[in-house]
Amino acid sequence: MSSATRSEAALSRIRVVLVRTTHPGNIGAAARAMLTMGLSRLVLVAPSHFPHPDADAMATGAAGVLARARVVDDLTQALAGCALTVGLSARPRAFAGRVLCARDAAGEAVARTSEGDVALVFGTEMSGLSNEELALCGIAATIPANPGYASLNLAAAVQVMAYETRLAAGDGSVWRAPRFAPATHDEVEALYAHAGETLQAMRFLNPAHPKRLMPRLRRLFGRAGLEREEVNILRGILARIDQFTGRKGR
Repeated sequence: MSSATRSEAALSRIRVVLVRTTHPGNIGAAARAMLTMGLSRLVLVAPSHFPHPDADAMATGAAGVLARARVVDDLTQALAGCALTVGLSARPRAFAGRVLCARDAAGEAVARTSEGDVALVFGTEMSGLSNEELALCGIAATIPANPGYASLNLAAAVQVMAYETRLAAGDGSVWRAPRFAPATHDEVEALYAHAGETLQAMRFLNPAHPKRLMPRLRRLFGRAGLEREEVNILRGILARIDQFTGRKGR
């Protein structure tokens, strides 16, 4: 099984559980946050308003996540059959279980998907999970934040946890900039020779007292790792300078 397939398999076993959500727009925004990170299983516990146009509007391209969302009456139903349950809370509690940062909790959550479903549980917007609801979770997870203002918007909290879960599943791939042909040794040496002649014609480089100008230019361009097209651009600039100084260029 490829790493991408393993990642998808792990993410397919993650449930995002929203408990007593009051604003339907937050449900839609959470669905969008989920889909961007490859999560698709949404469970809603006694939402105040769902389905709702505001949820559809905020979901944007994640309408399919909303369409497949499961609505249940209580948290016990939402957690049934899970190998692990993780409750998100910003508030310190007298909680007997383990408290992990979001990154560590995501790592454990992904590891436990080999045993079955894992639930990431988020409470209502105003007060989060109650003590009783958090007690139903095997792990309490918290997102490190400003101690003076640690409360995150519900959808933002879902986004952070979904991101950490995706990374924990092994999918940290990002887009890459295109690579262009590197300049050859001969092309770079021709650039240095041209630059030296042009700088002399401009009286910027004194061949009798060159100091360290050319070695420093070598260091500069050496760190850059010049591409062939970049060398051509620099040679074109030098040729234009040659025209203005009246020097017959290379």
